[in-house]
Amino acid sequence: MSETAIILSKQLSGDLETVSQNVLQAAQQLEIAQDHLRDLTAQVSLALNSAPATNDNEFMFLLTVFILACFVGYYIIWKVTPALHSPLMSVTNAVSSVIIVGALIAAGPADFSVSKTLGFLAVFLASVNIFGGFAVTERMLALFKKKKG
Repeated sequence: MSETAIILSKQLSGDLETVSQNVLQAAQQLEIAQDHLRDLTAQVSLALNSAPATNDNEFMFLLTVFILACFVGYYIIWKVTPALHSPLMSVTNAVSSVIIVGALIAAGPADFSVSKTLGFLAVFLASVNIFGGFAVTERMLALFKKKKG
C-alpha cells in the first residue's frame, strides 16, 4: 500500500470513530428524551384523570362558543356588499349541508335527550335554509333567462 492510502485509511478510521461516538451520544440523548416524554405523558394523563369533569363547565364552554359564533356571524353578514349576496348564499347552502351532517349525528342516539331534540331542530332549520336558498337562487337565475314571445 502506498503511503497516502495508509494516511487516508487512518483518517477514515478516525472519522468513523468520531461518527460512531456521535451516534452513541445521540442515542443516549434520545433515550433521555424518551424518558422525559414518558414522564410528561404520565403527568398529563394524571392531570386529565384527576380534573373534575362537570357538565356545568362543558355547558358554559359550549354556550360561550355558540354566543361568539352568533356575534361573528352577525358582523360578517352585515358587512357584505349587495354584489356578494348571491355567492354568500351558495356558501351558506354548503355550510348548511355540513350542519345537517353534524345535526344527524346529534339526533342519532337511541335515547331521548336534549341533544337529540336540538339535533332534530338543527336538521329542520338547516333543511329550510338549504331549500330556501335553492328557491331564491332559482328565482334569481330566472331573471337572466330570455323571455319567450
